[in-house]
Amino acid sequence: MALLNGDTAKGVMIGVGLVLTAPLLLAAVGGFGRPAARAAVKAGLLAYEKGMETAAELGELVEDLFAEAEAEIESERAATDTPPTETAAESSVAAKTPPESGTAA
Repeated sequence: MALLNGDTAKGVMIGVGLVLTAPLLLAAVGGFGRPAARAAVKAGLLAYEKGMETAAELGELVEDLFAEAEAEIESERAATDTPPTETAAESSVAAKTPPESGTAA
């Protein structure tokens, strides 16, 4: 009986008990574990697809913003680079002459 009182003996008995009950535990957990694992993988795949979709939409948004910014820069450059359509002398002459009304007096 001295053999069953030691810590080693207790460890061996626990190990033997686990070995004998392991098939029962695996069968019980296996019936629940496989569907749970499949559901976890499915949720992971759906989250990945949603993440990729969101990343693509974000990429399109950034591209649109860059295109709009470039268009604004180009239009501002075009507005500052174009020479005035009329000179100062022409504008003073145009201011002194009355516009034609289209009716003869």
